[in-house]
Amino acid sequence: MSTTPPPQTYRVKSFGCQMNVYDGERMAELLAQQGIRPAAEGEDADLVVLNTCHIREKAAEKVYSDIGRIVKDWGRDDGSSPLIAVAGCVAQAEGEEIMARAPAVKMVVGPQAYHRLPAMIEQATLGKRAVDTDMPAETKFGALPARRKVGPTAFLTVQEGCDKFCTYCVVPYTRGAEISRPFNDLVAEAQRLVEAGAREITLLGQNVNAWRDTGRDGSNRGLEKLIETLSDIPELARIRYTTSHPNDMTEGLIAAHGDLPKLMPFLHLPVQAGSDRVLKAMNRSHTIDSYLRVLDRVRAVRPDIALSGDFIVGFPGETDAEFEETLKLVDAVGYAQCFSFKYSPRPGTPAATMADQIPAEVMDERLQRLQAALNRNQLAFNQRSVGQRCTVLVERKGKHPGQWLGKSPWLQSVHFTGAAEIGSLVEVDLVEAGPNSLSGRLLG
Repeated sequence: MSTTPPPQTYRVKSFGCQMNVYDGERMAELLAQQGIRPAAEGEDADLVVLNTCHIREKAAEKVYSDIGRIVKDWGRDDGSSPLIAVAGCVAQAEGEEIMARAPAVKMVVGPQAYHRLPAMIEQATLGKRAVDTDMPAETKFGALPARRKVGPTAFLTVQEGCDKFCTYCVVPYTRGAEISRPFNDLVAEAQRLVEAGAREITLLGQNVNAWRDTGRDGSNRGLEKLIETLSDIPELARIRYTTSHPNDMTEGLIAAHGDLPKLMPFLHLPVQAGSDRVLKAMNRSHTIDSYLRVLDRVRAVRPDIALSGDFIVGFPGETDAEFEETLKLVDAVGYAQCFSFKYSPRPGTPAATMADQIPAEVMDERLQRLQAALNRNQLAFNQRSVGQRCTVLVERKGKHPGQWLGKSPWLQSVHFTGAAEIGSLVEVDLVEAGPNSLSGRLLG
């Protein structure tokens, strides 16, 4: 059994959703705590962690392609090889198969077990391959290091897993049942994020608005109470949350959009399709009417709310008429932003074995039409913003000298020139709109 020197450098490559980004950041912090430094640009990393997403079709094949590329591009001629770890949802779903198909992989770790990565690395240096896809009852978060330095925006996972079991989705199988992190733990971590440099925090969850906490007095606190408490952190300027389910939009959370100024006027609320029959086949447990009524209640308390959503085209059995209903919904809502995808069968999900799978060319045509409608909506929303004055959180330097890039309260990218610094909040007049960003004029 051959041994490998302990890794001195690492690289974490994350795919997919914001929760994977959060997990990737936490794994990087965990590795740094072990004295392993991030590899420089162009430098071979001793340890490569592929933090995978299983939502899209052929996700596993892309992982194997990446593994082959890492091995092929290894630039050292001393007979050594990189330590490769596959983490995330593909790891959870296909752990043993990855080990069988990819001998270069030394570690496979699921999204609920990555806090045990240091012990797995130690085994790997001794020549032992390891798979850990357990979903332990104890939370991983207590084993993760404190956040030391973050940018002006930061993610905070408050809830994981899903109990909804939409027929197209693998999340309940790869992330497990819905689990809410304790209230006090989240408040403490948010405080540390602010101390580390965050001005804006986005609360994350597979169904983030399903977050609940039972107090010692038996009281049941929902997401709005957590947002209200975080609003009391003086240096925290902005709060967002994603991704939500329509059935978990409580009256208290809706009211928070009108009552809490630090809660930004942006709501990502996936609907997935515009047909009630398709929604029922998806097991979405809401109707178009109930979805629109939620949006009406949010708009009543926050008229300037920017709305975002997710859409799937080509779900098994979707007819041309049902797809037209989706287009009608898009125009009725007027989304500011959206994500749209072709349906892709995920192994083990009920939809994968449904009859009337839609031909690829039909899905392609529908997706193009949907995205054209969504792009029109996004451009129209941006154009309506021209002439407004808003606060922009500066996130980074722009492409041109003296240019800065930040986000409006409505999550639009805004670029401007002038005297600013990363992490500052500046007043900007919005003067020009494009499909994906706005130009602003810095005041003062």
